[in-house]
Parts: sequence; structure tokens; C-alpha cells
Amino acid sequence: MIYFKTEEEIELIRESSLLVGKTLAEVAKHIKPGVKTIVLDKIAEEFIRDNGAVPGFKGYKGFPKTLCMSINEQVVHGIPGERILQNGDIVSIDCGVKKNGFFGDSAYTFAVGDVKEEILLLMKRTKESLYKGIEVTVAGKRVGDIGFEIQNYVEGFGYSVVRDLVGHGLGKNLHEKPEIPNYGKRGSGAKLKEGMVLAIEPMINLGTKNVVQENDGWTIRTADGLPSAHYEHDIAVKKGKADILSTFEFIEQVLNNYKY
Repeated sequence: MIYFKTEEEIELIRESSLLVGKTLAEVAKHIKPGVKTIVLDKIAEEFIRDNGAVPGFKGYKGFPKTLCMSINEQVVHGIPGERILQNGDIVSIDCGVKKNGFFGDSAYTFAVGDVKEEILLLMKRTKESLYKGIEVTVAGKRVGDIGFEIQNYVEGFGYSVVRDLVGHGLGKNLHEKPEIPNYGKRGSGAKLKEGMVLAIEPMINLGTKNVVQENDGWTIRTADGLPSAHYEHDIAVKKGKADILSTFEFIEQVLNNYKY
């Protein structure tokens, strides 16, 4: 069952999605070598609650924290704790909020200190692949068109697309139909129609596409131990051009101003 949203509902999702971007920007101010991941998680939770919302992930299916923080070879669903960020790490931070009954959900991968050029390129191209997918997220296209654009772009650099985790519909629930794989065939899958709201989130690995779950029951990491990058936007399907409800603008303002 796909839930179609009214214009009013899309605006409420936009408000939640923008708050995620602002939360990630607040966290970005504190990302540097020597910081514990739990400290960043607390900053995020406080900021979300101060803005009249609740963390979207905390308690979801038993997840214990506000942020998913996945370092280096961890792909997604890493749990913040006592781990300390090191110079040269990358950290993918996925954040959800619920406000006015609707969810926002967005992710961004951050460099910690001095990161190797090949890993910076993985991050850059993963983010670019997100926008390639968004370009075809318009009424009349199909789910497979989104995955095709992402896969086609990143595989051209020798990267691989995680198959076990996908994007999704978004609204009153954090995860709704349809699922949005980051790989696929043009012209296949569910037809995109106005009123759909989708979270598109390429998870791209430097090495193999295969992933394994860590012993904590949550964290997913690459099978070969090579790094992975993850970016996510929330999109309202419209005619002619996708409407991006979330934003990286606040994050990137911070990254341009805070150089450690």
C-alpha cells in the first residue's frame, strides 16, 4: 500500500526534513578527531527536542539512540557510544525526526580530519549519485529508473552498490512502500506518481557490495572492511522536476566555516 500525500502533508514532511538538515549541521560543528560518538548523539537529541520534535530513530524497533553513526567500513545503523573519532575516519550520520506527526530522514557522510583522497572521492561520487537518482524521481518514471541512474554512475568508478538495504517511502511512518533500491533496470518497478514522498539513500562501497551484520544486532559493515559512504534526501514526486524536501545547505555552510 502506497500512501499518497496532500500538499499540506508534503509541507509538514518538508518541515521535518529541514529540521534533520539543521540537526546534522549542529552535529557537524562538533565532528573532529577525539570526539566520542555518544557526545554527538546527545547534541542531536537535545537540538531535535528543543525544536519541538522527537528523534525518529530512538526506540524504533528497539534502536537505542538518536543517530545512526557508521564509521569507515560500517555502512549503516551504527550505534553511538564510547568510540572516539580518529583523524582519517569517515562517519556516515543518518538522522530522523518526527514533528507534527510526520517524519524527516536524511543522511550525510563526514570526513574527520585528513582523509585519504580515494575515500574523499568515494564520498563525492556517492553524493553525486544521489542527485543523479533524484533527477529521474518525477511523475511517470519508475522506481527502477532511480536505481539504474545511481548504479550506472558509481559502477563506472569501480564502486559497488549495497543490495541488502534500500530507500523507502516516508510520511506518517518512517518506512513506507515503495522500497527504492539503489540499483535496477530502467522502466522497471512501481510507477512514480504525484503525491509520493520517497527517501532516496545510496549506500556505496569502495570494494565489494557484500555486507555483514556486527554482533550488536544493528551495525551493518562491508564484508571486505573497505569504506562505505551514505547520503540521503527526502523527495516529493512532482511532474517535470523532483521537489527535494531535505537539505544539505546548513551542513555545508558549517563544513565550509569549521576547518579543524
